[in-house]
Amino acid sequence: MTKAFNPAMRGYHAVYRENAVNHCPGCGRTHWLIGRMLAECGFCGTALPLSESYSRSASAPLIRHGRGGLPKAA
Repeated sequence: MTKAFNPAMRGYHAVYRENAVNHCPGCGRTHWLIGRMLAECGFCGTALPLSESYSRSASAPLIRHGRGGLPKAA
């Protein structure tokens, strides 16, 4: 019988955090190339998942507030 996966039990997990100084775990530098799901170190290529990517699953709908459509042509 296998145990269910428990992410809290996996220990240290490096992620890229927005609005913080992120040092690369590979080389220690702070230059990052940011994508939709990953941040890649600009020097050594180490990739880290974005911490924000864990807050919303890929299948969850994106809800936009504001204008519902395009402006009408005159």
